[in-house]
Order: sequence, then C-alpha cells, then structure tokens
Amino acid sequence: MRHESVWPAAFQLVAKTDVPALTGPCLRAARQTVTFQEKVSHTWQIKMECEWKPDEQGLQQILQLLKESQSPDTSTQRSVQQRLEQLNQYPDFNNYLIFVLTKLKSEDEPTRSLSGLILKNNVKAHYQNFPNGVSDFIKSECLQNIGDSSPLIRATVGILITTIASKGELQNWPELLPKLCLLLDSEDYNTCEGAFGALQKICEDSAEILDSDMLDRPLNIMIPKFLQFFKHSSPKIRSHAIACVNQFIISRTQALMLHIDPFIENLFALAADEEPEVRKNVCRALVMLLEVRMDRLLPHMHNIIEYMLQRTQDQDENVALEACEFWLTLAEQPVCKDVLCGHLSQLTPVLVNGMKYSEIDIILLKGDIEEDEAIPDNEQDIRPRFHRSRTVAQQHEGDGIEDEEDDDDDELDDDDTISDWNLRKCSAAALDVLANVFRDDLLLHILPLLKELLFHPEWVIKESGILVLGAIAEGCMQGMIPYLPELIPHLIQCLSDKKALVRSITCWTLSRYAHWVVSQPPDIHLKPLMTELLKRILDSNKRVQEAACSAFATLEEEACTELVPYLAYILDTLVFAFSKYQHKNLLILYDAIGTLADSVGHHLNKPEYIQMLMPPLIQKWNQLKDEDKDLFPLLECLSSVATALQSGFLPYCEPVYQRCVNLVQKTLAQAMLHQSQPDQYEAPDKDFMIVALDLLSGLAEGLGGNIEQLVARSNILTLMYQCMQDKMPEVRQSSFALLGDLTKACFQHVKPCVGPEMQPYIAMVLHQLVEIINRPNTPKTLLENTAITIGRLGYVCPQEVAPMLQQFIRPWCTSLRNIRDNEEKDSAFRGICTMISVNPGGVVQDFIFFCDAVASWVNPKDDLRDMFYKILHGFKDQVGEENWRRFSDQFPMPLKERLATFYGV
Repeated sequence: MRHESVWPAAFQLVAKTDVPALTGPCLRAARQTVTFQEKVSHTWQIKMECEWKPDEQGLQQILQLLKESQSPDTSTQRSVQQRLEQLNQYPDFNNYLIFVLTKLKSEDEPTRSLSGLILKNNVKAHYQNFPNGVSDFIKSECLQNIGDSSPLIRATVGILITTIASKGELQNWPELLPKLCLLLDSEDYNTCEGAFGALQKICEDSAEILDSDMLDRPLNIMIPKFLQFFKHSSPKIRSHAIACVNQFIISRTQALMLHIDPFIENLFALAADEEPEVRKNVCRALVMLLEVRMDRLLPHMHNIIEYMLQRTQDQDENVALEACEFWLTLAEQPVCKDVLCGHLSQLTPVLVNGMKYSEIDIILLKGDIEEDEAIPDNEQDIRPRFHRSRTVAQQHEGDGIEDEEDDDDDELDDDDTISDWNLRKCSAAALDVLANVFRDDLLLHILPLLKELLFHPEWVIKESGILVLGAIAEGCMQGMIPYLPELIPHLIQCLSDKKALVRSITCWTLSRYAHWVVSQPPDIHLKPLMTELLKRILDSNKRVQEAACSAFATLEEEACTELVPYLAYILDTLVFAFSKYQHKNLLILYDAIGTLADSVGHHLNKPEYIQMLMPPLIQKWNQLKDEDKDLFPLLECLSSVATALQSGFLPYCEPVYQRCVNLVQKTLAQAMLHQSQPDQYEAPDKDFMIVALDLLSGLAEGLGGNIEQLVARSNILTLMYQCMQDKMPEVRQSSFALLGDLTKACFQHVKPCVGPEMQPYIAMVLHQLVEIINRPNTPKTLLENTAITIGRLGYVCPQEVAPMLQQFIRPWCTSLRNIRDNEEKDSAFRGICTMISVNPGGVVQDFIFFCDAVASWVNPKDDLRDMFYKILHGFKDQVGEENWRRFSDQFPMPLKERLATFYGV
C-alpha cells in the first residue's frame, strides 16, 4: 500500500507517517494494545516482515542534497539549508537520513556520516514531534548498526544514540543500556568498540540521570562491567572504559565509591600503557581523584608525583597537558606543601620547559608576521564580550576591594587565537599557583633557571623566561624585590625586542610588577615604563598593541593620580590609537581610557584634555547602531569618563542621556513583545539595558544636580521601576544603583515615586539587613553596603533602629573599619552615634569594637569628631577611671595611642 505523496514536487519522496507501512499481519500486530516491551519485540518482528523502503527517486535527490552541502560555496550551503528546513516538515525525511547512514553501504562514508549528523540535529530540534514509528525505526537501526565496520559510521551512530538518550529517552528506551552492555561482550571488535563509544557519550551527556532512582540505578551494574575492560587487549577499548568511569568521579557516585580501590589499582596497572589516549585518561582520573579521594591516593603520593612528572613531559602533548593539570589541582589541596616540597627541584624545570612556545603554537600564532596592523581583524576571532556591571566596589577605589573576577593573571589571553588551553598556559598557571603556595622557597629552584633564560640568544627561550618571571610575580614578590631594580630596566629594554611575541609577553610581565614600580620614585621606573608602554600601544603588531593596552590599564589602576603630570602625553597616544586600531583592539582601548578616567578622576576635567578625548569617543558613539554590541565597552568607557569629567561632560550629556533612555525603553518593549508572542519575537539582549542604566548612573554621579533637567524631561523613573522588577538580577542591580545615584543627584524627582517617608518601612527592611550583616561568608562589598544602609536608617529614624543596636554593632564596626574616609562612611557613623545616644546600653558589650572603628578615621569632620569625643568620654565617665583603665588595657597599643592622641581617653 502506497500513500499519496505529500512531499514538495521537487522531492518526489514517498511520505509515510508511520514506519513500516502496515498491511496484512503487520497491521493486525500494530493494532493490538501492547506494553512497551511487547511493542519493542513487535517492532523487531514487523521489521523482518515488511522493511521500510525509500522511494528511489527521492533517495537520489536527498543524496544530491547531501553532496551539495559539502560544497565550500556559501550560497550553495544557504540554499541546501533552506531545502533541509523545508524537508523537516515531512516526518518520513528522517527515515531517509537513517537509511543513508546505516543501509547505503555503496555511498562514501563522509556522505553517510553527514546524513547521520543532519538527523542528529533534527532529533535535537524536533524529536518530540517524530511519530512513534519513525523514532522506533531510528532506534532499531542505531542498535543494529552500532558495530558498523567503519569507525566514522560507528561514531556517528553513537552520537545519534546519545542525542536521542539526552532528549529524555533513557526512560522511554529501557532496552538501550542493557543492550549496549550486552554488546560489550561481543566477539566482534567493531561491535564492542561501537557500543563502548556510544556508552562513553551517554556517560558524558547523562551522568546525572544514570545515577538516579529514575532508571533504577543502572550504574551498579555498569561500573563493575566497565572495570572489567581496563585490561582489554585493545587500547581503544581500554581508553573508552576509563573515560566512562571518569565521568562519575567528581560527583562521588556511590556505585564508583564502592569500587574505588579496584578502580585505583586498575589505573596504576595502566600507568605505562603504550596508547596515549589511555595515559591521558589515567592522568585525568588521578587529577579528579585528588579532589574527591585524597585519602586513597595519599599512601601512594610519592609514586604518583614521580609518575606525573614523567607524564608532564610526555611526547604526546594531550597527555602532557592532562598531567600538568595535576599540579594545578594539587596546589589547592592542604597537603600540597608537605607532599611536594621534596619534588620541587624536579618539578620546577619541567614546568618552566613547558612554558616555551611549541613550533605549532608559533605557526598558529603567525609568530613570523611582525607587522600586521593594517590587516583587518577576522570577526570570528573577536570573542563575544559580556558587560560587567558597575558595582559599589568601583566606588570604593582604594579600599583594597577587588573585582572577584580579576583576570590579570591571564597571560593568558595572550594566545587566544590558538586552543584556549594548552601546555604553555597550564604550565604557567601551575607555576603561578605553586608560587602562591611555596612563596620565596620556590625561588631557590627558579632563580638559577631564570638567569639562563632571560638573557638567552634564542627568542623562544628568552620569551619563556619572561613568562616565568610574570607567573611568579604574585607569589614570590617579596623574594623578588632585591632583583627588581636590575630586572625592570632589562624588561623595559625587552619592550623594544625585534620579535613581536617577546614584546607582547614583556608587556604582561611588567604589568604584574606594576605595584612595585609605582612604589618607587616616579623618575626611576614609572616614567621610563610608561614611555615605552605608550610606544608599544602604537606598535605595528596587533598582538603587541593588545598586550600593551591591557598592561597600561593595570598600570593606570596602580598609579592613579601619579599619572596626572603625564596626562597630555598619555591622551595623545590613546587618541592616536583610535585612528590606528582594528576592531578587536579598539574594544581594549575603550577599557584603557575608562580605567584612566577612573584612576585620575576630576584631574581629567580640563578643557584641553576634554578637547582631545571627547571628539573620537563621540565619533564612535555616532557610528555605532543601537543593536551593535560594541556599544557595551564604549558605554562603560563613557560612564567612567562622565563620572571623571563632572561638569566638563555637560556639552555632551543630552544626546548621551537620551540614547541611554531609548536603549532601556527599546529593550523593555522587545522583552514584552517576546513574552506575549515568543514565536514571533526574539528575546532581547538585556546587556544593552544594563550598560545603558550604568552609563546613566555615571552621568548622575558626574553631573550631580545638573542632571535634574534631563530627568524632568524623560520617563526614566517609570522605566527604572519596570527594570527593578526584571527577572535578571543584573538588570535589577543596575536599576537600584541608578536609583541611589538619582536620589543623591535630584531627589525632588525621585521623591514623588518613593511615596511616604522612610519610617513606616523600617521594620520591614531592618530585620533583613541585620540578618545579612550577621551572615557568615557575606561578600565584603555587601557587608559594607549593608552597614552604610543601617547607619543611614539609624540617622533618620534612630528611635526605630536603635533598639536593635546590640544585634548588629559588632559586625557593623568590623565591616566599616577598613574603608577609607569618605561621604558614605561619614553618614553611616553619624547614624551609629545618633543610635548610641538613644540606646547606649546596646553598645556596652561590644564597645571595644566601636573604639576600633572610631580609630579607623584619619580625618573626620569636626562635628563628627565631637560626636565621637562625647560618646568615648561619656562611657569613660559612666564606668569610672579604674574600670576604664582595666578596659583600655585590653586595647592593642596602636589603638590605645590613637584614642589617647585624638580623643584624650
């Protein structure tokens, strides 16, 4: 029986909504009500009696399509893609794809494999819409052909199986795992390898569900089964077996923990396997076991370290890389110092050796091309960049508050055109973390090597020495100080090296020592370093430009106002770079300008500087469309510039303000459309909204009261209220930050939207704030913000807040003692003093903490100093001279002296 064709005319294929086409006995069999297991056996019976057959003409046209899709021509590929999407409307199309993959042995393997990969994509996108017959046919074909004689076809079938399994089908395909495990025992190598390949992919993709009650815990059978194959004669099978078990180490899967000893014994037995893939998987297992079962490895640690030293030098770089991860992981373990100290003399040269560029690295990095500034960037090389929200941390500059995702350790974006993670980077990262563990003890082993490397005539070796010097900077800084007066000038010379890769790594290494450079008199190192780095910012090599720009941003953060005398020279260079840079480095240049503005602040607000800096920024601003993601770094940069320039930004503020409001409005509108009609409208990229809100915050902070008219003429408060209810935390964070800045800048516009005074809400928020300030492991900036908020609430409503003083006074004092004198700290301390005057008993038990917090002030305003004086003397008078003496004897000497000097107590 043939159905009428419902395929488009171009593809005269036979459409079948079920497989196989059911007639006679088949039809009767299919009509019966059956359980799933019975259905499986019926499918097999039916398959034998009436196999699904493709229409020959349709098959030829699909083969033609598969051939065309391998064409390098993009327009051909686009046309093929459209036709494939049309064909997806016909369920039978997927039967043809599996048929080509598994049955059409006359076809070449790449075409058959491609057919399977297209089917895999269809499964990913539309599997829930496949009719039962189609999905059953695909499943049975997969299981029948997992042992295909071609490794490529076996692998493709395996990928298809795991994709079906990951669509929730492990529950609906109960015979899959037993069948694959059964096939492992096949005498036929292809069948065993194919089944293992599929199982490895399933273990990678579905590890969590395999260890759940939902499937009746199949791992209790599978893991002992896998362990049997560690000694198989085929290296490929051994490798699959370890890879399967490795998926369950980190999650401490119970089925594996029960067999942990035989697992480790088997790993040791395979340590010297001749197959690189096996050695790689052994190394990977040992690295993970370090994290979860150190107790089992500790008795063997000496031998394991010796083994990993060998493997880190393995001829196969993938094995060496996997082994090198061991040192990174070991450095995080408390036992690291004890177990590794005796091996440092062997390990250090191994890691240093791994930090050299390999020949293939240099080819991939185009290390022989010295001048490439005129070559446009390949857009695919520019990584997607995500906006980082302004946080209060930035506003506390100088408090030692750091961005938790500080990535200046990353030489490490220096090689980003080759594989993100390689032996060189892993070795450098390992040396970095070990330097932090062993500190100056590591220098005993590093310094003799460094002398040889840094002055080596071969550039590759010299370059690796400069990387070593940068890698140890953080951990070994104290021990390196005696050598820096000689090393820093040498490195500054290396900035002019004829090899671009030497110049770029030198930029990074110098940035790692920027803190020390800035601590010396400026003429000695800062001035020559700045002069040379600015030359490198205008280098003729793009990699060097990028490294110099990043290094200069680090120097700006360290030097802050030390750079003020050189501002004209710095701006001259950075502005010239605008005309010179290709796309990718332009994005880094914005960051360097924004960091400069953050670092020198209002010193940037001079007509001549504004005249240099603003025209190129505004030109870029006008060039970029609202949907261009290059707006992110530009808006972040402008936010810093607006804050620094203050009133100097006034001539530019109106178009900038208006565009930010429009970006927020457009994003919110798009989000509403997507919510109501998700099929028709794409979800917006909310980073546009976040970055716009942050720039508005920068404007409010910089312009202060001057922003009032702009706010009056716009609907920003309505938009901000919508943003505060957004699902995305970063949107809410930025909108609340803007509310704070607008409240300071133009409260008259905020007040009508806020409603009644604060008093009725105190009870509602105070309990939450007290809970946060007492919570263990609260991030530092959150503690500081919470303490400032409690202080300010207590300032305006002391009667309501003061009764709870005893519950928060200790963490309040400890969280604010470390921030430097500023307006926020001032308002918070006025609040605490007002609350103490209302409820002096609330501070008695923790008065020493209050004394310490008061002593953290360098220069309080006179009226605040009076408040401190009255509270300290009031307490002293209350307890009497003798008790006060006993009490103050507990003080550390610096605190005692400071209170005596400033407050006479």
